[in-house]
Amino acid sequence: MARFSKMQVLGKMLSTGIVPVFYNSNPETVKKVLGACYRGGIRVFEFTNRGDFAHEIFSEAVKYAATECPEMILGAGTVVDAGTASLYMQCGASFIVGPLFNPEVARTCNRRLVPYIPGCGSVSEIGAAQEAGCDVCKIFPAGNVGGPSFVKNVLAPMPWSQLMATGAVSPDRENLSAWFSAGVSTVGMGSQLIPGKTVEAEEWDKITELCAFSLSVVAECRQ
Repeated sequence: MARFSKMQVLGKMLSTGIVPVFYNSNPETVKKVLGACYRGGIRVFEFTNRGDFAHEIFSEAVKYAATECPEMILGAGTVVDAGTASLYMQCGASFIVGPLFNPEVARTCNRRLVPYIPGCGSVSEIGAAQEAGCDVCKIFPAGNVGGPSFVKNVLAPMPWSQLMATGAVSPDRENLSAWFSAGVSTVGMGSQLIPGKTVEAEEWDKITELCAFSLSVVAECRQ
């Protein structure tokens, strides 16, 4: 059962503007990364469904966050079918993210009022997802479908759209400024925000610093 309501999830996702995207097969590593991001000001975190028994790792992360990072909203990513969405919601996912749009996942999430953020690469896909009740659509892979100019050109005829750019987003002022100037509502960042070498070296403070810096840039872009 999700710990946060749909309005809480969407509100925090859109207000902070950054959602880290991460997977690791070691639950202790996931907890360390969660804590590092939390200390950096992150409040919405996407754990990707990338490996065997990933949902078990996710369950541990949800329980850890409930006590150690009480304001952290955890969701599951790389979800492509309704069965997987149900599994993760049962494990405590407060939102579901996918690389594609699947109407069955939308219906499954809608039944529990859990936000579904599907991956879309065209105006038609965004329109279909919105019709199915998706408040936020993920532009994916953002760098390949046109980058910031794609976002800007979608918002011209569909200004009500709330778009999350994932892919080709990096924690630097120039990159983030380009995306937010184009009109994204939030961005997803993976290895750029949580570098593999930094995780291997257990340099958690560096992840905290990257998160804090990135959030400050987003705040500047919105002024």
